[in-house]
Amino acid sequence: MASISNKRLLLKMFSLFSVVRGYNILVLILAQYLTSAFILAPELPLREILFDDNLFFLILSSATVIASGYIINNFYDSEKDLINRPKKTMLDRFVSQRTKLSVYFILNLLAIFFASYVSFKAVVFFSIYIFGIWLYSHRLKRILFLGNLVASILTITPFFVVFIYYKNFETVIFIHATFLYLMIVMRELVKDLENMQGDLLQNYHTIPIVYGEKLSKFFLSILSILAIIPTVLLIRRFDTGYMEYYFYTSLILLVFFTLFLFFSKVKWQFLLLHNILKFIIVAGVFSILLIDIDEVLNRVF
Repeated sequence: MASISNKRLLLKMFSLFSVVRGYNILVLILAQYLTSAFILAPELPLREILFDDNLFFLILSSATVIASGYIINNFYDSEKDLINRPKKTMLDRFVSQRTKLSVYFILNLLAIFFASYVSFKAVVFFSIYIFGIWLYSHRLKRILFLGNLVASILTITPFFVVFIYYKNFETVIFIHATFLYLMIVMRELVKDLENMQGDLLQNYHTIPIVYGEKLSKFFLSILSILAIIPTVLLIRRFDTGYMEYYFYTSLILLVFFTLFLFFSKVKWQFLLLHNILKFIIVAGVFSILLIDIDEVLNRVF
């Protein structure tokens, strides 16, 4: 009996990890630290950044808010996800809706508590962020265009937090941010194409549902072309070190993405396009280390 109880507990923990998308949270934390150390404040000693209490609690607040956001999004989208992602949804259902809501409120309270260590302004900021995620999950995501716009803004907000903290307003930072934002907007639109069946049955007013698949692909191709502009600027106008190879790879992937997009008709093809964009975003996190590899080695060792 004890063995069965332990297995059930382990399964529920794994289910909760799936609901909060723990792997995404870990990548987010790493991305915020790497962005802080090698883009926003490269002049500071690495030790000073890693042991900065204020930065630590800002990143911790961001992580807990994002985790709670995944929970509330999962709560409202349970029926739609059962259609679009049945296997993942069945795993997520090992944790009851009541437990999910309890964890949601606990995480939000923890986020406010962590932010209170930094300042009252941080408390206000994260309170608004929590409300924004709830409003998006509850209502805004069903609204045409606004859903995609708000989802993209909420996704990039954790990077805005560390950007404001270091107050680095160099042009190269804005170009990096523009590239990342365009990748996120494209990913949101591809997700809409991928999830058309569930969105249609649950009465979501997404771009593919309202304007059709063909026009959605046209929007995506325009965004892909726009994304090439900051990519080229980062290669040609700024010193990105060995990270330029990441941007060259991104260019190739964006060209392939645009070409393959117009041949895509079924879900697995849209899923492939989604994964291409996800790879570009995640690979970009680790590629930050390539900006100045000698400096990275000196600061680490």
